[in-house]
Order: sequence, then structure tokens, then C-alpha cells
Amino acid sequence: MKQILETLFEQKYLSKTQAKEILINIANNKYNEIQIASFMTVFLMRPIQVEELMGFREALLELAIKIDLSDYNTIDMCGTGGDGKNTFNISTLSSFVVAGTGNKVSKHGNYGVSSTCGSSNVLEYLGYEFTNNEDILKKQLDKANICFLHAPLFHPALKNVGSIRRNLGVKTFFNILGPLVNPSNPTNQLVGVFNMKVARAYKYLFENINHNYAIVHSLDGYDEVSLTSDFKFIKPVTEQLVSPEDTGMVRLKQEDIFGGDSVKSSAEIFKKILDGKGTEAQNSVVFVNSALALQVIDSTLRLEDAIGLAKDSLLSGKAKQSLKVLIETK
Repeated sequence: MKQILETLFEQKYLSKTQAKEILINIANNKYNEIQIASFMTVFLMRPIQVEELMGFREALLELAIKIDLSDYNTIDMCGTGGDGKNTFNISTLSSFVVAGTGNKVSKHGNYGVSSTCGSSNVLEYLGYEFTNNEDILKKQLDKANICFLHAPLFHPALKNVGSIRRNLGVKTFFNILGPLVNPSNPTNQLVGVFNMKVARAYKYLFENINHNYAIVHSLDGYDEVSLTSDFKFIKPVTEQLVSPEDTGMVRLKQEDIFGGDSVKSSAEIFKKILDGKGTEAQNSVVFVNSALALQVIDSTLRLEDAIGLAKDSLLSGKAKQSLKVLIETK
């Protein structure tokens, strides 16, 4: 590791092969915590390169517990995190809204590291029991239209990295990797990123793995569509700059979409929105993010129609029912 760190401190980059080998060695406890922490902080000081990202991704997928959901046309909706914006759990809520429309969602998530409450925190608080049992996950997809893949159950080789990430308390390249290593390899993905450099790297990587995808980034720094600024919407053959007004929604202030300051308060916001009692601002953000996911699944859908489907799912209680059935199905 000393030689690797010296190379990186000289502003040199890793090849795909080197990146893959290093991550496998990290998983196999070949480096100590100080060395790993030093390695992780390098990518706070410079952008991760596509070759490095591809190598890290290959290593994690190779080490992951495999699950086959190929019989389902699933979508995963998640962001990199690390934007420091303290929003409520927008992508997780949107996942249940999409499930409420009848589409299948294989949501990959984890506990919050650089945020107060990740998707795993809120679902665990609400009574969901994590599992990597394929039969149970398929049953959940059949009954609730959604299953949840708690990352530590599928990436056990990186258990030792979790404490280092928590102690650092800032975003690392593992934030960037999270949306890329869903062990079920979903057919469709809507991914939010915290800056345009990561968006470009994602686009290049997705093109090389033949993924049906869309990438979003709000220009004021959110890793999702926040409606607080214009946002980039990147698809395989198009790239658009979209304003909140273009979606038919009102431009919001950052405080309109703040999340809780604890898991409990975050879960209460989550439940309130699913109960149909969210504020107009909270609902509008969920509607737009859900609609963009629906457009990834069905490219023929107009945004206006996709938003209509999202509204029906949330306000009719279908999204809430998906959560209820998910928790009950074991």
C-alpha cells in the first residue's frame, strides 16, 4: 500500500486492473485501517477516473453475494449521497411511488454515512427486516412490486470499511460506487450524482455496460432533482438542462425539502408523505423524481403523463400499500 499511496500522492492514476486488485485486497484485510483511510481520502482531493471506477465496480460485483432477478424488469433509484444537503429520503419514497404504479423496483441501499438517515435506516425503523434470501425477495417483488437489497448483506467483504467510512464522516469513492453495484444488476436505473464530473464518468461507464439508464444532477449540488435549481437529465442519446418550471412545478427553496435530524424524525417525515400528508413542496419533488424513473422504464411516456401516474400512486395510497406489503412479506 505504501507504493500505491506514493503513486497517488504524485497525482498519478490507477489502471482498471490496479483499482480492482486494490479493492479486493482491502476486502481481504491486506491493509490496515490507517492505510485504507489514507487511500480513501485521495479521492476527496481529485476526481475519480473512469478506469478506476470500472475497476472498483468490477471488484465489488465479483465479491458480492449473487442474486438473480432477471425475470423481472426492475429499476433501481438511488443517489450517490455525499451532497451534504440533508434532504428527506426522496429516492426511497420515489421507489415506493414507482412500485405503486405496478412497476418492479429492486432498491439497493445502506445506512447513512455522510447523511443522518439512509434508506436502510428508515426502512429498518419502520419494521422492515433485511434479507438476502432470493425466494423472499422475489416474493416481495411479486406482492409489493419492490424488494430492498441492504448493501451489507450483499457486500460482506467490505464490512471492515464501514467503520472507517463512519469515522471519516465525509463522502468517499464508496458513495460513488454505491449505485453501480446493485447485486441484482437491474435492467433500468435512475441515478443521482453530486457533481457533473461524476455524471460524465457514470455516462461513460453505463455506455460500456449497455445499461438502460438516466442520470440526474441539480446544478446547485443535489444528487437528485431538488426543484431548487435547474437540473441536468442525461440519457443514452440525449442530455437536457431542465428547469423546475419545465416540469410544471414551482421552484423551491432548500428549506422546503430538508430532512430530519435523526432517524426517528426522518422516518416520521417519510410516513407523513406516504400517508398523503406531505407538503406541496415535498410531494412535488417526489412526483418529479418518480416520473423520471417511469420515463426510464418506458421512454414513450411524456413527463406530464408520468407525473400523473406518480401522483395517483402516492395520493391514492398505492405507494403506502407497497411499503405495508413489503414489510409483511417474509
